[in-house]
Amino acid sequence: MPEVYADDQVTVEWLADVGPYGNSAYIIRPRDESVPVTVIDIPTGFEVVAEAVGGRAVERVIVTHSHIDHTAGWDTMLETLAAPVLVGAEETDLEEGREFDLLADGDEIAIGEATMQVMHTPGHTPGSISLLLGGAVFTGDTLFPGGPGATRSNELLQQEIASITSRLFTLPAETVVLPGHGGGTTIGESIAEYEVFASREHDPDLHGDVLWLES
Repeated sequence: MPEVYADDQVTVEWLADVGPYGNSAYIIRPRDESVPVTVIDIPTGFEVVAEAVGGRAVERVIVTHSHIDHTAGWDTMLETLAAPVLVGAEETDLEEGREFDLLADGDEIAIGEATMQVMHTPGHTPGSISLLLGGAVFTGDTLFPGGPGATRSNELLQQEIASITSRLFTLPAETVVLPGHGGGTTIGESIAEYEVFASREHDPDLHGDVLWLES
Protein backbone atom coordinates (compact mmCIF):
# COMPACT_ATOMS: atom_id res chain seq x y z
CA MET A 1 0.00 0.00 0.00
CA PRO A 2 1.35 3.43 -0.86
CA GLU A 3 2.20 5.71 2.04
CA VAL A 4 0.68 9.02 0.93
CA TYR A 5 1.47 11.14 3.97
CA ALA A 6 3.83 10.98 6.91
CA ASP A 7 4.95 13.26 9.70
CA ASP A 8 6.47 12.82 13.15
CA GLN A 9 3.22 11.52 14.66
CA VAL A 10 1.51 9.41 11.97
CA THR A 11 1.71 7.72 8.61
CA VAL A 12 -1.20 7.43 6.19
CA GLU A 13 -1.65 4.41 3.92
CA TRP A 14 -3.85 4.61 0.81
CA LEU A 15 -5.95 1.67 -0.37
CA ALA A 16 -6.89 2.49 -3.96
CA ASP A 17 -9.73 1.20 -6.14
CA VAL A 18 -11.58 -0.55 -3.35
CA GLY A 19 -14.87 -2.02 -4.58
CA PRO A 20 -16.71 -1.49 -7.88
CA TYR A 21 -16.70 2.32 -7.70
CA GLY A 22 -12.96 2.77 -7.34
CA ASN A 23 -13.13 4.10 -3.81
CA SER A 24 -10.20 5.09 -1.70
CA ALA A 25 -9.85 4.13 1.95
CA TYR A 26 -7.09 5.26 4.27
CA ILE A 27 -5.41 3.83 7.35
CA ILE A 28 -3.90 6.36 9.76
CA ARG A 29 -1.19 4.69 11.82
CA PRO A 30 0.28 6.49 14.84
CA ARG A 31 4.03 5.95 14.96
CA ASP A 32 3.60 4.67 18.50
CA GLU A 33 2.54 1.13 17.60
CA SER A 34 0.73 0.69 20.90
CA VAL A 35 -1.86 3.27 19.76
CA PRO A 36 -4.80 2.02 17.65
CA VAL A 37 -5.24 3.08 14.04
CA THR A 38 -8.04 5.15 12.51
CA VAL A 39 -9.69 4.18 9.22
CA ILE A 40 -11.30 6.62 6.77
CA ASP A 41 -14.42 5.36 4.92
CA ILE A 42 -15.99 1.89 4.61
CA PRO A 43 -16.55 1.06 0.93
CA THR A 44 -17.72 -2.17 -0.65
CA GLY A 45 -14.85 -4.64 -0.56
CA PHE A 46 -13.85 -3.57 2.94
CA GLU A 47 -12.25 -6.97 3.49
CA VAL A 48 -9.07 -5.66 1.86
CA VAL A 49 -8.99 -2.74 4.27
CA ALA A 50 -9.46 -4.99 7.28
CA GLU A 51 -6.67 -7.25 6.05
CA ALA A 52 -4.37 -4.27 5.54
CA VAL A 53 -4.93 -3.14 9.12
CA GLY A 54 -3.24 -6.35 10.22
CA GLY A 55 -3.44 -7.26 13.87
CA ARG A 56 -3.41 -3.70 15.16
CA ALA A 57 -6.42 -2.42 17.07
CA VAL A 58 -8.76 0.07 15.37
CA GLU A 59 -10.00 2.95 17.51
CA ARG A 60 -12.57 4.33 15.08
CA VAL A 61 -13.80 4.46 11.50
CA ILE A 62 -14.72 7.89 10.12
CA VAL A 63 -17.18 8.21 7.23
CA THR A 64 -16.64 11.30 5.08
CA HIS A 65 -20.22 11.25 3.77
CA SER A 66 -23.25 9.00 3.51
CA HIS A 67 -23.23 7.85 -0.12
CA ILE A 68 -23.50 4.09 -0.44
CA ASP A 69 -20.12 3.64 -2.11
CA HIS A 70 -18.50 5.02 1.06
CA THR A 71 -20.65 3.07 3.53
CA ALA A 72 -21.53 -0.27 1.89
CA GLY A 73 -18.76 -2.09 3.77
CA TRP A 74 -20.29 -1.24 7.15
CA ASP A 75 -21.43 -4.78 7.99
CA THR A 76 -18.10 -6.24 6.91
CA MET A 77 -16.32 -3.70 9.08
CA LEU A 78 -18.42 -4.68 12.09
CA GLU A 79 -17.66 -8.36 11.47
CA THR A 80 -13.91 -7.85 11.04
CA LEU A 81 -12.93 -4.81 13.11
CA ALA A 82 -15.96 -4.03 15.30
CA ALA A 83 -14.92 -0.39 15.55
CA PRO A 84 -17.19 2.57 16.34
CA VAL A 85 -18.26 4.70 13.36
CA LEU A 86 -18.21 8.50 13.30
CA VAL A 87 -20.23 10.57 10.81
CA GLY A 88 -20.74 14.27 10.13
CA ALA A 89 -23.47 15.70 12.35
CA GLU A 90 -25.37 17.24 9.42
CA GLU A 91 -25.58 14.04 7.37
CA THR A 92 -29.17 13.05 6.59
CA ASP A 93 -29.14 9.90 4.47
CA LEU A 94 -27.70 7.04 6.48
CA GLU A 95 -29.31 3.62 6.58
CA GLU A 96 -31.90 3.37 9.34
CA GLY A 97 -30.80 1.36 12.34
CA ARG A 98 -27.10 2.09 12.03
CA GLU A 99 -25.25 3.04 15.21
CA PHE A 100 -22.75 5.87 14.96
CA ASP A 101 -21.44 8.93 16.77
CA LEU A 102 -21.64 12.45 15.35
CA LEU A 103 -18.85 14.82 14.43
CA ALA A 104 -19.54 18.56 14.44
CA ASP A 105 -17.60 21.26 12.64
CA GLY A 106 -14.54 22.15 14.68
CA ASP A 107 -14.41 18.91 16.65
CA GLU A 108 -10.92 17.62 17.37
CA ILE A 109 -9.99 13.94 17.44
CA ALA A 110 -6.85 12.67 19.14
CA ILE A 111 -4.96 10.08 17.10
CA GLY A 112 -2.02 9.23 19.29
CA GLU A 113 -0.06 12.46 19.67
CA ALA A 114 -1.68 13.96 16.55
CA THR A 115 -4.91 15.94 16.41
CA MET A 116 -7.42 15.72 13.56
CA GLN A 117 -9.81 18.63 12.99
CA VAL A 118 -13.31 18.14 11.57
CA MET A 119 -14.43 20.58 8.87
CA HIS A 120 -18.06 20.65 7.70
CA THR A 121 -17.85 20.98 3.90
CA PRO A 122 -21.39 20.54 2.50
CA GLY A 123 -22.38 20.46 -1.14
CA HIS A 124 -21.80 16.92 -2.33
CA THR A 125 -24.01 15.87 0.59
CA PRO A 126 -25.47 17.98 3.42
CA GLY A 127 -23.17 16.48 6.02
CA SER A 128 -19.95 15.98 4.05
CA ILE A 129 -16.88 16.48 6.20
CA SER A 130 -13.23 17.02 5.48
CA LEU A 131 -10.60 15.99 8.01
CA LEU A 132 -7.41 17.96 8.58
CA LEU A 133 -4.49 15.98 9.98
CA GLY A 134 -1.18 17.80 10.11
CA GLY A 135 -0.23 18.62 6.54
CA ALA A 136 -2.93 16.49 4.92
CA VAL A 137 -6.67 16.82 4.47
CA PHE A 138 -9.09 13.98 3.71
CA THR A 139 -11.74 15.53 1.47
CA GLY A 140 -14.10 12.64 0.72
CA ASP A 141 -15.99 13.58 -2.45
CA THR A 142 -15.79 17.34 -1.86
CA LEU A 143 -12.52 18.08 -3.67
CA PHE A 144 -10.56 16.05 -6.22
CA PRO A 145 -7.59 16.77 -8.46
CA GLY A 146 -9.16 18.86 -11.21
CA GLY A 147 -12.47 19.75 -9.65
CA PRO A 148 -15.20 19.44 -7.03
CA GLY A 149 -17.31 16.39 -6.33
CA ALA A 150 -20.46 15.84 -8.38
CA THR A 151 -23.53 17.84 -7.38
CA ARG A 152 -27.24 17.52 -8.19
CA SER A 153 -28.02 21.21 -8.76
CA ASN A 154 -26.29 24.52 -9.33
CA GLU A 155 -27.31 25.58 -5.84
CA LEU A 156 -25.45 22.59 -4.40
CA LEU A 157 -22.46 23.27 -6.66
CA GLN A 158 -22.30 26.82 -5.31
CA GLN A 159 -22.52 25.47 -1.77
CA GLU A 160 -19.71 23.04 -2.47
CA ILE A 161 -17.54 25.72 -4.07
CA ALA A 162 -18.13 27.89 -1.00
CA SER A 163 -17.01 25.00 1.21
CA ILE A 164 -13.89 24.53 -0.89
CA THR A 165 -12.90 28.18 -1.17
CA SER A 166 -13.76 29.26 2.37
CA ARG A 167 -12.50 26.20 4.23
CA LEU A 168 -10.10 24.10 2.18
CA PHE A 169 -8.40 26.87 0.22
CA THR A 170 -7.45 28.64 3.44
CA LEU A 171 -5.08 25.76 4.26
CA PRO A 172 -1.38 26.04 3.39
CA ALA A 173 -0.64 25.52 -0.31
CA GLU A 174 1.49 22.46 0.40
CA THR A 175 -1.34 20.64 2.21
CA VAL A 176 -1.83 17.19 0.68
CA VAL A 177 -5.38 16.51 -0.55
CA LEU A 178 -6.51 12.89 -0.06
CA PRO A 179 -9.89 12.40 -1.81
CA GLY A 180 -12.49 9.65 -1.73
CA HIS A 181 -11.56 8.28 -5.17
CA GLY A 182 -8.27 8.24 -7.05
CA GLY A 183 -4.98 9.90 -6.32
CA GLY A 184 -4.32 13.12 -4.49
CA THR A 185 -3.17 16.64 -5.18
CA THR A 186 -2.26 19.70 -3.10
CA ILE A 187 -4.25 22.72 -2.04
CA GLY A 188 -1.92 24.95 -4.06
CA GLU A 189 -2.50 22.98 -7.25
CA SER A 190 -6.25 23.02 -6.65
CA ILE A 191 -6.30 26.79 -6.12
CA ALA A 192 -4.43 27.34 -9.38
CA GLU A 193 -6.95 25.19 -11.26
CA TYR A 194 -9.92 26.86 -9.59
CA GLU A 195 -8.69 30.32 -10.54
CA VAL A 196 -9.01 29.33 -14.21
CA PHE A 197 -12.59 28.20 -13.58
CA ALA A 198 -13.46 31.34 -11.62
CA SER A 199 -12.19 33.59 -14.42
CA ARG A 200 -14.87 32.28 -16.82
CA GLU A 201 -18.61 32.74 -17.15
CA HIS A 202 -20.69 29.60 -16.67
CA ASP A 203 -24.14 28.26 -17.44
CA PRO A 204 -26.37 29.27 -14.50
CA ASP A 205 -27.51 25.64 -14.29
CA LEU A 206 -24.00 24.19 -14.18
CA HIS A 207 -23.78 21.14 -11.91
CA GLY A 208 -22.93 17.45 -12.04
CA ASP A 209 -19.35 16.57 -12.90
CA VAL A 210 -17.45 19.86 -13.09
CA LEU A 211 -13.78 20.24 -14.06
CA TRP A 212 -11.95 23.43 -13.15
CA LEU A 213 -10.01 23.60 -16.40
CA GLU A 214 -12.73 22.44 -18.80
CA SER A 215 -16.15 23.47 -17.49
